[in-house]
Amino acid sequence: MTEKAAEKKTGRVTIREVADDAGVSVAAVSKVLRDAYGVSDALRSKVRASMARLGYRPLAAARGMRGQTYTLGLVLPDLRNPFFADIMVGVNNALERTQYRPLIGISESSVTNEMAIVESMMDRQMDGIILIGSTEDRNNHEKIAAAKPLVTIGHHDPEAHSFDTVNNNDQQGAMLAVKHLAANGYKSIAMLSLISGTSTILSQRELGYRRAMIEVGLSKNINVVQAPQTLREVQLAARRMLGGSNPPDAIFCWTDFIALEVISVATEMGIKIPEDLGIVGYDNTVYCDFAQNGLSSIDQSGELLGLQAARLLVERIKGRKQAEHFVVTPRLVARRSSRS
Repeated sequence: MTEKAAEKKTGRVTIREVADDAGVSVAAVSKVLRDAYGVSDALRSKVRASMARLGYRPLAAARGMRGQTYTLGLVLPDLRNPFFADIMVGVNNALERTQYRPLIGISESSVTNEMAIVESMMDRQMDGIILIGSTEDRNNHEKIAAAKPLVTIGHHDPEAHSFDTVNNNDQQGAMLAVKHLAANGYKSIAMLSLISGTSTILSQRELGYRRAMIEVGLSKNINVVQAPQTLREVQLAARRMLGGSNPPDAIFCWTDFIALEVISVATEMGIKIPEDLGIVGYDNTVYCDFAQNGLSSIDQSGELLGLQAARLLVERIKGRKQAEHFVVTPRLVARRSSRS
């Protein structure tokens, strides 16, 4: 069924009605809808004003039959981590002046869920996909990229050719955290990480932690604790670490979401922060700056990551073939949780 026929059957405003209202041809309206090359700002404004006045909405299914739906699929591991909200702000900012709209799926860090969501997005003819904190390996990424333009955030694969990656330098960020803690007098610095067999960001952060501990002369105190990303498991891991016979005097947490929970557990146990325990998180989310938290954290510019990912994906959709691998330089934002 054509878009015109579908609109007539459902009583929707037609493209011809938009053209008549704007005083332009149907072809001109079509060019604006396709964001075609050579359309003037004046024509685009006139047509969009008529679309808004008449309440015109193009049918996604009909647009998909012509090649584009102007929808982008974003797959997130979960909704609880506030860092993903920063990424979404960046994505929305990048798409603000385009016709593209992001639609979100939640994988819950499950490979099975992630692939099922991606397949559903492809079935719905979304124009491209952004995977955030992906659980996939290169083989699956290449399969996705063969079907749809793909950009990953939080997945290090600088040798990939069929898709783009957007990251911060996770190894450097972890090293900044450890060296900051060591410079403030902490000696027994542990890392609270996540149980994950495929995450390249975790492997890079753990590697950075180990490298920094060696460089500051604390190699004998290297202690990486991995826990599932549920509040109960994080609480149990933190209590075991802090209640043991040789507790750490500082903890570097792989994400702020976890670090804030460690602050809560330590406070309940009567441990003074930062006198008895220094804590550094990762992401520098908005909650770090709350007075009751004062969490030192590694800033990896979440909004910038989202903005660049959306930019690269649109470029891919428009025909760019050569892979790009964008990397942000992290910085440490020191607050009172680490004797700043």
